[in-house]
Amino acid sequence: MEFKQQTETYFDHFHAHPEVSFKEVETTKKLAQIMEELGVEYRTFDDVTGLFAEIGEGEEVIAVRADIDALWQEVNGKVQANHSCGHDANMSMVLGALLRLKDESLNKRIRFIFQPAEEQGNGSLAMIERGALEGVTHLFGVHLRPQEELPFGKVTPALHHGSGIFLKGKITGEDAHGARPHQGKNAIDVIAAIHQFVKTIYFSPFESYSAKLTNIQTGGESLNIIPGSATFALDVRSQSNALMDTMKVRLEEGLRAIAVLHGVEIDLKWDDYTPAAEVSDEAMEIASQAIRNVLGDEAFAEAIQTTGADDFHFYTIKQPGLKAAMVGIGADLTPGLHHPDMKFNREALDVGARVLAETLRLA
Repeated sequence: MEFKQQTETYFDHFHAHPEVSFKEVETTKKLAQIMEELGVEYRTFDDVTGLFAEIGEGEEVIAVRADIDALWQEVNGKVQANHSCGHDANMSMVLGALLRLKDESLNKRIRFIFQPAEEQGNGSLAMIERGALEGVTHLFGVHLRPQEELPFGKVTPALHHGSGIFLKGKITGEDAHGARPHQGKNAIDVIAAIHQFVKTIYFSPFESYSAKLTNIQTGGESLNIIPGSATFALDVRSQSNALMDTMKVRLEEGLRAIAVLHGVEIDLKWDDYTPAAEVSDEAMEIASQAIRNVLGDEAFAEAIQTTGADDFHFYTIKQPGLKAAMVGIGADLTPGLHHPDMKFNREALDVGARVLAETLRLA
């Protein structure tokens, strides 16, 4: 079976069998089966999903990462696992690159990291803890891009993702009768103050950032009780890790001041941090040359700055000096990533596989 057809066959399987973060049991088994069929050495783990595979010989190690988990969302009225972020495509493109490289004479080792739980934001950490980066000098990733960022036929050598984190809060005030508001500490007043506050924090307009309330829960069925307690969550994003650190300090300071102003307690917990991209110029140049070699100059697109986040960038945070870049594949993807009805041009699978294979050759 030719490389293109086999890559699409892999995609069909993974698309039809989605599994959510850290539960990619059958996905991992299928990947292991593929490695056995191809005669490629691989390693799985007793305590976590995902695997490493490796080809070639030598001291130098180049790596490529594919994320393997799906989202949990409503599709046509049914809540289910769904590959609406395109990780089924990412796996297939990386496997397509493996098909092209496994029988070549290589003077280095190429490690294929099939990583769980990108959507949960910490699957990369699990792989790092199990030795994914041992000896690795260069790391590449790949991801389909929505049409608004990149049309089919265009490929970018680097995605500059932003940083993202959630702030979860619990307000503890005091309930009161609806006729006697002066006897309580109204959690809804506190929520309103938080909502206003997050809209009045400003940083340099030359760098994108945002903070917004995304979850509020308070009150009960009795409408004559003023609720004293509530929980809330903020989605916080910035284009750089340095700005994210500054935003976290400012938000904590403001929320502590609001607690004092209203005479309540606010307990805070930061959760699911994902760092911003630290893109290597050298890795980006390697990917750029690969794009031009495979598709020609007309297919090359400049690096893209995107507000989305990806736990791929933990690899560079945890191993300073690692030369890394994530390649973005134009695919006419609509309506958008994470949309339950996401669709894309399947020809992009072969494009991505060929570009990745060339990138790994050149690295």
